[in-house]
Amino acid sequence: MASIIIAPNKYIQGQGELANIGTYTKPLGEYAFVILSKSGYQRVGATVEASFQAAGCRVHFEYFNGECSKNEIQRLKTRFDELGCTVCVGIGGGKIHDTSKALAYYAHKPVVIVPTIAGTDAPCSALSVIYTDDGVFEEYLWLPANPNVVLVDTEVISKAPARLLVSGMGDALATYFEAKATADSNSSTCAGGKITNAALVLARACYDTLLADGLKAKLAVENHVCTKAVENIIEANTYLSGIGFESGGLAGAHAIHNGFTVAPATHNLYHGEKVAFGTLVQLVLQNADMEQIEEVLDFCCSVGLPTTLAQLGITEVKEEEIMAIAQAACAPGETIHNMPMEVTAEKVYAAILAADALGRLYQ
Repeated sequence: MASIIIAPNKYIQGQGELANIGTYTKPLGEYAFVILSKSGYQRVGATVEASFQAAGCRVHFEYFNGECSKNEIQRLKTRFDELGCTVCVGIGGGKIHDTSKALAYYAHKPVVIVPTIAGTDAPCSALSVIYTDDGVFEEYLWLPANPNVVLVDTEVISKAPARLLVSGMGDALATYFEAKATADSNSSTCAGGKITNAALVLARACYDTLLADGLKAKLAVENHVCTKAVENIIEANTYLSGIGFESGGLAGAHAIHNGFTVAPATHNLYHGEKVAFGTLVQLVLQNADMEQIEEVLDFCCSVGLPTTLAQLGITEVKEEEIMAIAQAACAPGETIHNMPMEVTAEKVYAAILAADALGRLYQ
């Protein structure tokens, strides 16, 4: 099987770049269907509308209902078709990105992704994660192409709550470890082939950037400023992690995140917060060196990522609930089977409890 690396057609990152969205979108289509939240419209709607007007593009704003589900995708596609729009634009967080990519795929139209937070690595990928209307993981929708344009305005992102940037770091934290596991098992990646050296290098660069600039970026954003460290973390969370996970491969951490979606107590946590704990569980599952585990624990504690079940909202540990999480993580077709060893629900159950114990001890 060939080695494959994939990426968006164009990645743009800079301060104030949202004001140029009309210019970047017009070559793709002259009637934009913009998906965003009500709060997102209040934050950036005027800037976006002015930019489309200046570029000579028509624009329709449609509010997102909150979940990337099949019902929501169909609702938006019906509206998209009724209006006769020619390009989809998703402005907001990961679920808006995934919904926009899915809509564009079903409508056979191009898509522009505009993160207003650096909370996930969803913007760059050819993947939509589909949930039920109640927020339980349902399936991956693998797309034939990455977004046409990813537009990242660092000024907008630096004004978002610091917790969202930290959640993005949690998502990015898994990138190198999952890519390395995928390489070690010689498994296929989300790109449809074997991992390339370039993807593994990007994944490692993502991890190194988190360690070097994560805490500095968190402190800067808490003080509502955009420093070089913030810019580096935005790129790590969005681009390095996006390319690294997709062309590097997913393994244990994201499957364990998916498992945790069956536990209602975890539903108020962000994706990256659960992925961070999933990374710790993966390292325990692999029996990683204690030095490596401590490095990850130290990073998580420094920026405020969860390292215990209690921090995930599971304050009372019940054997049947943890086993249900482990079984969901090991479902047929889950990425945990890209690990370089046989993985069972019983092994994941043990690793979850051991990771929790390490987290409690380390704190």
